[in-house]
Amino acid sequence: MLPQRIAPLIFLVISVHYWSACSSTQSSEETGASPHDSRPNILLIMADDMGYSDIGCYGGEVRTPTLDRLATNGLRFSQFYNTARCCPTRASLMTGLYPHQAGVGHMMNDRGTDGYRGDLNEHSVTIAEVLKQAGYQTFMSGKWHVTKHIGQWSGDSSLTSKHNWPRQRGFDQFYGTITGAGSFYNPITLTDGNTPVNLQDTSYYYTDAISEKAVQFIQEGEDNAPFFGYIAYTAPHWPLHALPEDIARYEGRYDIGWDSLRRERLQRMREMNVIDANWLLTKRDEQVLAWEEAENKDWQTRRMEVYAAQIDRMDQGIGKIVKSLEERGILENTLIFFLADNGGCAEELNNNWGGIYRSYETLNGQPVVFGNEHTDLMPGPATSYQSYGVPWANTSNTPFRLYKHYVHEGGISTPLVIHWPKGISSPGEWRRSPGHLIDIMATCVDVGQAEYPQKHDGNTIHPMEGVSLTSAFSEDTVTREAIYFEHEGNRAVRRGSWKLVAKGRESAWELYNIEHDRSETNNLAEEQPEMVQELANLWQQWAERANVLPWPS
Repeated sequence: MLPQRIAPLIFLVISVHYWSACSSTQSSEETGASPHDSRPNILLIMADDMGYSDIGCYGGEVRTPTLDRLATNGLRFSQFYNTARCCPTRASLMTGLYPHQAGVGHMMNDRGTDGYRGDLNEHSVTIAEVLKQAGYQTFMSGKWHVTKHIGQWSGDSSLTSKHNWPRQRGFDQFYGTITGAGSFYNPITLTDGNTPVNLQDTSYYYTDAISEKAVQFIQEGEDNAPFFGYIAYTAPHWPLHALPEDIARYEGRYDIGWDSLRRERLQRMREMNVIDANWLLTKRDEQVLAWEEAENKDWQTRRMEVYAAQIDRMDQGIGKIVKSLEERGILENTLIFFLADNGGCAEELNNNWGGIYRSYETLNGQPVVFGNEHTDLMPGPATSYQSYGVPWANTSNTPFRLYKHYVHEGGISTPLVIHWPKGISSPGEWRRSPGHLIDIMATCVDVGQAEYPQKHDGNTIHPMEGVSLTSAFSEDTVTREAIYFEHEGNRAVRRGSWKLVAKGRESAWELYNIEHDRSETNNLAEEQPEMVQELANLWQQWAERANVLPWPS
């Protein structure tokens, strides 16, 4: 639907002629758009298990020239939040709801209550479904991971439905994986449209395929309607799989160890105004030895080299996507979001880990050695399956506490780069207002001039929870009451400069003034009991409303 325009009377004849032309062109219900549609294309790009301080434009040493360019010519948000875990984040991002409202309060298993069904529910709609009704072309490339119905790979005949696959949730085109994690050389649940892909190509690398398919979808797009593209990389999620030429760029870079690297990043982040100079660097995780005392240093540094290489390759792919937009002459009017699904992942893999994401053989028939206990095996090739673990996740989340799973700042803080030359009037600036994944749907509905439905396919739809970020495109003003979090009993509420947070269901609340102490080093709960109670009541009311409670077993 085109925007309403109010013309001065002197231009009435011209205005009437204009609207007549638009009406005749827009009469086709198949597209909902006209050749003169001025609405932006929208690209939503997400990294997987990437820490707050990894990329160059947020203080990291990893080479990300494309993201740095988008940040320089766009906006960076310093206080944007995800939900601390892959599945809930993707559900929240796609629907504009808190994840429990969409049925994905945990992972892809049914835990017995409505907030934890492990499947996008019928009371939610995706951004693709909403924008498609407004005439947008839609495509997705990459990781889906919001349904327990994973088809032939499940081994369970009751989980073969495709009703919650991308093509059935608003996307015209899809290439990617239905579930999460998996080898980069032979990903499990790889699908083209609704058809499983049987890989034979031993040179295959998933990050490249995600980028190449996105480029293809963009190049094949029709000129008479804008498009919405969701590009969900699995980089740099474990396993540590990267190509030799990318790893070579970082050889020796991490020989300084995690302690020095954290201090180095902290200094750059302060100089770049990513963080306040008064925020302290949190202590090294108590599970981690000082670098001087660490064993297997060659293996330890290679873990971070491969992790950095995975991000590097993703940035190279994003560069190809941006180039395809330039070649079509549409970069100026394409709204690009880039963010991550959770903070750095401290999970240390071992041989007891199971699941369908585990590949036992390469495409060449070689055995895959699984687990971080195999320190004689350097990560990178298809024959290994390892993670970068606690010490490097601690580094990725500089200067914050904790990791993926947790709702302290290290688990929920993400970079957010927004690039839209035609719509952003103050490129290169920072935005300090707190934001959340739920705001992406509201923003897409706003700029896409779409209508968020009250009903869809006969089902009542939960109202959007977020606020549009479009006001921030010109100045740092995003107004809201509060933002809420829960994952695995870890819980938090952020209102203004105050954050109430707890680690686990039974733990006591902690209270922090985020304006002065975002690294959460000075717990004010005992000094401010009234504020603790006030925010705890807010969280309880939200938890009851948003399907967080009752807790699953």
